[in-house]
Amino acid sequence: MIKILVGFLSALVFSNVALADVYKYVAPDGSVYYTDEPPNQKYTRIIRTKVIVRVRDNGSAEINDISGSKNYRLSRRLAKSSYSSRINREKYSELIAQAASDYGVDEKLLHAVIQAESAYNPYAVSPVGAVGLMQLMPGTAERYGVRAEDRTDPAESNKGGARYLRDLLKMFNSDVRLAVAGYNAGEGAVKKYNNSIPPYPETQNYVAQVLAFYER
Repeated sequence: MIKILVGFLSALVFSNVALADVYKYVAPDGSVYYTDEPPNQKYTRIIRTKVIVRVRDNGSAEINDISGSKNYRLSRRLAKSSYSSRINREKYSELIAQAASDYGVDEKLLHAVIQAESAYNPYAVSPVGAVGLMQLMPGTAERYGVRAEDRTDPAESNKGGARYLRDLLKMFNSDVRLAVAGYNAGEGAVKKYNNSIPPYPETQNYVAQVLAFYER
């Protein structure tokens, strides 16, 4: 059984193999919780298939779904260390401010997106392969000059994510809602629905979440 609190993969420390669906909840104060037994409907399932978790002798962890079609690799640091989103927010605030300044994006918006995407965990890996503080997909990373292996680098992730947000804001006439929706679902999805937030529950929830962080 996997129990995860604020990004801490406790099961990876105490067991070599585990099966679980993983659910995520972001509290009003920005704390992020993960569990395989959601206590209420506020938790969203982020890994939709059963997975096998193995911890190697060197401390690194590997997650595979049963079909073997997906493979998520977690660093040793993530597998064996807890982290605080609040501490990391302060730790990376200078990098975030620099990226915001360099690419003309509201610093508060970058913080809001990072909070929703990774809760300031540079080693976060999504079920679909997004990685890092700003959860860059391989294609987005390549598009903005971030090497796939550098997506866990906070500075590189901030640069790539800030440039993408800048382009989305330009594309959608500075409409933050549409830019954020594009960040989640892709600009093509926003255009497909006549420059509106796509009717995807995940994207609609994501936009509401980011805007709540942004306004706060």
